[in-house]
Amino acid sequence: MTANVAGYLLQMLASRWLGVSGYGEFASLLAVQLLCAVPALALQNVVARELVRGASVSALRRLQWRCAVIVAVVAAVLVPLVTAVLNVGVVACAAALGAAPALVLLSGEQGILQGGRRFRALAIVLGTAGIARVAPALVVLALGGSAAPALWAAALGIAAAAVFARYTASTPCTRSTADAETEPSPRDEAEAPGYGVGGTGDVTREVGSGQPAQGVGHDGTTRAVRREGVRGANRWVARLWAWGVSGASDGGAQAVGVVPVLRAAQAQAALMALSSADLIVARIVLAEADASRYALGAIATKIAFWLPQAVGVVLYPRMAQPTHSARAIRDALAVLSGIGIVAVVGAAVTAPLAPLFAGQDYAPIQGMLWLFALQGAILAVLQGALLSAIAVDRTSLAALTWLGLAVELILMASFARSVPALITTAVAVAAATTILVAAIVLRTADRSPSPA
Repeated sequence: MTANVAGYLLQMLASRWLGVSGYGEFASLLAVQLLCAVPALALQNVVARELVRGASVSALRRLQWRCAVIVAVVAAVLVPLVTAVLNVGVVACAAALGAAPALVLLSGEQGILQGGRRFRALAIVLGTAGIARVAPALVVLALGGSAAPALWAAALGIAAAAVFARYTASTPCTRSTADAETEPSPRDEAEAPGYGVGGTGDVTREVGSGQPAQGVGHDGTTRAVRREGVRGANRWVARLWAWGVSGASDGGAQAVGVVPVLRAAQAQAALMALSSADLIVARIVLAEADASRYALGAIATKIAFWLPQAVGVVLYPRMAQPTHSARAIRDALAVLSGIGIVAVVGAAVTAPLAPLFAGQDYAPIQGMLWLFALQGAILAVLQGALLSAIAVDRTSLAALTWLGLAVELILMASFARSVPALITTAVAVAAATTILVAAIVLRTADRSPSPA
């Protein structure tokens, strides 16, 4: 909640400080940054799912570093393309895209906390990350800075939040029972096959077995010293691997590959593209003033979309467990629908206050804020449905969302030339896509095995 409020505050104040002309560039690059967060969100979901299924923390951290490197390369390639398409400054664009690798590292640590059901620590990290991202940008804007330095300040804040998240997830005093059960202990590592000297598993044997280790004398002190040396070496190796030095598996466990992240990423990408396409199209097809007004209205969309984020965070580990998945999916979609109704009603009631916060230039859209909120509420339900698909690794369902995105782009490019036309098209396509995806998810959930 803290992160969401901080994000909305940034956009509200930026719309006032940058004005109608400057806010269009800022908002469109924030939308691009949201799309760049897709790999980060996918990684968080995969890390949480695999941790629930028994993957080691060190293997998951190696995965997050591989993903961060890939995202950094892709972001660098996209900078000139996005700059030309959106007609924005290259420095501002580089700042928006440059935050992507830090977001990946941050989300990887959040996934470790989420999969370990360490929700209190996760809430602290989420709140800190939101403040760290927004506070530097607000300071820059308050001092009269433009979009570019504000976005760079936000990127540095995200990097600092990633460091804090790593510290929080690695602090022993905050680790829950779930973490202790999923991460192998030094003793387990030392006794696992392949962890002996030379990788044969012959140097150490089970403690108390009465069998001396191969190549070691019968002197108990010598055996104890060597066991401690092997364990200490294993701990150092595990730490190095956790920082991405090695790509091999640890503790005999299989390494988690990038492919599951890519499958989850395409599902997240479909959702983020559908939720941001209208804002990017508005920058292209509308006049600058109308595009900025549409961007302000989209704040209501984001509020309704991200407001129930905690629902998916809490229920996702249950969705990843086959015996609890069906009930968790039904609970999630029901709660998301209820929160969405409240968000739409709230937007309709508070709409007259929008010009007071953003300025009278935005008064023409206040009567449509409930439509923007409706779009966000519908997309929140779609997000819950797609999260359930990712949790059970059935991401092919995202094809329907990609189809909805294609239909939306065709309709907007062909007919939408005003703010009302754009938002009406976005709501209609989002509703049709969500109904179809949710129906399939619920039908599949009903066929899943019930908990014993």
